[in-house]
Amino acid sequence: MTVESDLEAAILQLARARGPDKSICPSEAAKAVGAGRGVDWHALMQPARRAAVRLALEGRAVILRKGKPVDPADFRGVYRITVPREE
Repeated sequence: MTVESDLEAAILQLARARGPDKSICPSEAAKAVGAGRGVDWHALMQPARRAAVRLALEGRAVILRKGKPVDPADFRGVYRITVPREE
């Protein structure tokens, strides 16, 4: 498995465990993957962002900024990740 696929899996696992009413920080996924691979988690923050964007574009995750969903293709700054609500 690649770092990118590990990050996607970690993001989904952590976000699903929290549920749609809570969110995760992308650093949580970076720390989990970094620990498993013996890599400094700081180096995984940009790959984690790209993984979150891919998941959001596929509809498997939602990127939040200040608690509100944002366009995954166009956002800046601090963000959090959650799972989509079941309708």
